[in-house]
Amino acid sequence: MEAGDQTEHDQTGRVNGLPPWDCMAKWTQAEREVWLMGPFRGGIAGMVRRIRRILDVSQRGLAALLGVSQSVVARWETARTSPRMSVMERLLRMARLRMDFHDEDTGQEVGPMRADGARKHGGSRYPAHTDLTATGWWVPRRLRAMTSIEAFRARDHSKRVGDPAIRYRVSPFWKRILRETWGTPDDHPAVHQFVAEVRYLDEVREDRRTSMRSRSTGGTRGGGDAA
Repeated sequence: MEAGDQTEHDQTGRVNGLPPWDCMAKWTQAEREVWLMGPFRGGIAGMVRRIRRILDVSQRGLAALLGVSQSVVARWETARTSPRMSVMERLLRMARLRMDFHDEDTGQEVGPMRADGARKHGGSRYPAHTDLTATGWWVPRRLRAMTSIEAFRARDHSKRVGDPAIRYRVSPFWKRILRETWGTPDDHPAVHQFVAEVRYLDEVREDRRTSMRSRSTGGTRGGGDAA
């Protein structure tokens, strides 16, 4: 290091005329004036320190509670790294705090997507940004364009076990049209909700077919005499 780059220390341990703990030792006067306009929000690092203060534990004590090293907690508090979301939730529970999220424009509380939302047959979730719809009972892809006995058997089996056919659109254009028409769904429904919807649609179609048969034979839907 060049001599001109070294920080000046006096006999009292002060750095450039300021205490050694003063992190503003090399700040400009303008930077100091902005800083003195605080307090400022401490972000994640400040929240970790707040939780440690509530729990009344040292960095070593908090590290022991979490099963991590003291250096990890130190890095969190100096914003060099941040705890994972799951660790942050654990910290909040330990301090008996609750974390809420709100929409900046409306102030409405926003929660996570439901854990029991519908999944694909392989167990993976549907893309979070898509809107799901039930179009009937599930039939294997290779049978969807067929009217064979095997296709009808597959459909009947899905109906018995409650396995709906769930679809979604990836086209931004059609997704926008559907949302403008029907609104934006808040979440992905659970499978049992889709099952109830498909069964209701089956009942509506059956009632419609019954009504059409009644009209074709000259009767009425209720079976009574015409007025």
